[in-house]
This record gives sequence, structure tokens and C-alpha cells, in this order.
Amino acid sequence: MSVVLQGVLRRPVITEKSTAGVERLNAYVFEVSRAANKIEIKKAVEGLFSVKVVKVNTRRQWGKAKRMGAIVGHTQSTKEAVVTLRRGDKIDIY
Repeated sequence: MSVVLQGVLRRPVITEKSTAGVERLNAYVFEVSRAANKIEIKKAVEGLFSVKVVKVNTRRQWGKAKRMGAIVGHTQSTKEAVVTLRRGDKIDIY
């Protein structure tokens, strides 16, 4: 089961905005697999970090068009999950 859970979460997203969410809302942002749904994300976070997840919100970031001369390409599309934890629970990702 842990192999499945580790395949869902890719990495934590550490930015100024996500850090503010941790401080105010007890919400953490993770880059997740594009095929993962909210239930799988919730189980993965609860299984890996031993916390209780209250809410999971997801968002998709489409790849941007990049150009080098005549060649046009795209950056990779990503999916992020904003995971809100129960009051008092914490994840040490720093």
C-alpha cells in the first residue's frame, strides 16, 4: 500500500503563498500525480504523515508555451493539492 501512496504525492510546494496558508489555515500544498483524485490524496497524506485531513482541494496548472527560435514547445502540466489538516496537526516538510 505504501508504494501506491508514495506514487500519489510528488513533492511539497514551498512558496510564499503556500507558507502563508500553512500559518493561517493549517493547509499544505503538494504537487500530485495528474491521475490522482481527492480520496487517494487524502489517504496518501494521512498514511505518510500520520495526520487527519479535513479537506482536499485540487487545481491543475496547464503547461506554458515556450519558444526557442522557430521551435515551440510546452512546459509540463502539473496538478496541485491543497490539503487542510485538523486543528493541532502539523507536517514537518521544511
